[in-house]
Amino acid sequence: MNQIADINYEEIEKNEEYEELIKEITEQCFKEEKLDKTDLYLSITLSNEEYIHKINKETRNVDKPTDVLSFPMFEKNEIPKTKTGIPDVLGDIIICIPIVKKQAIEYEHSFKRELAYMLVHGFYHLIGYDHIEEKDKQKMREREENILSKLNILD
Repeated sequence: MNQIADINYEEIEKNEEYEELIKEITEQCFKEEKLDKTDLYLSITLSNEEYIHKINKETRNVDKPTDVLSFPMFEKNEIPKTKTGIPDVLGDIIICIPIVKKQAIEYEHSFKRELAYMLVHGFYHLIGYDHIEEKDKQKMREREENILSKLNILD
């Protein structure tokens, strides 16, 4: 299998455990959405609150940090479904590790579960899902929980 996750760090230390979890989750997401036979990959940046705050303000005009940001490279109906021979980024996901840690405590589940959820959530935004309308939110949540369930990341 091709590398499907390019993991970068902005103002936090590299962490092998994060990388192993990210690769496992990304592989499952690609498999589930039948993107595992493509040349697509994710650009994933793990950051601190200051970095994601800056990006959130610059890109969304929201002057505060957030847990995850997603920047798709394709429209939903334009995502390649077969190999092209040329690696191409599906999109960028930025995850704020300190916020993930806080939310894990707040929601009373493990850091692993919260990080996994943030990544799966970001992935589904990249392939065209959103949660603005309740019916769309329900579809997105079902897909997210399906991935976490298949990987047995439940608490």
